[in-house]
Amino acid sequence: QVQLVESGGGSVQAGGSLKLSCAASEYIFNYCEMGWYRQAPGKEREWVVIIKDGATSYADSVKGRFTVSQDNAENTLYLQMDTLEIEDTAVYYCGTCTHCVTGNCFEEYRAWGQGTQVTVTS
Repeated sequence: QVQLVESGGGSVQAGGSLKLSCAASEYIFNYCEMGWYRQAPGKEREWVVIIKDGATSYADSVKGRFTVSQDNAENTLYLQMDTLEIEDTAVYYCGTCTHCVTGNCFEEYRAWGQGTQVTVTS
């Protein structure tokens, strides 16, 4: 199974920017699904941006503020976060999926990183 390691989290004031990295142990950009997710205290994990079927989808809460990119040679996925809001405070995870059914990930084939903390202050 692919190993994923997130980095780049930290504390930033509202309105600031942060860039997260997800380093993978192998090539991941031909997987059926990949993306970024987050979990805030007391809440369920939610998707932030998902790449599948050759298309990128952003959650409404981050659309226009976050941008995903990749470096194929380094097997690394990035998340550029701009105009951060207090509500963006969460642990951020990257995830990949090697097998999808009916356009959705078969969860037995999901891989997660350990997460990186992002804290946005007023």
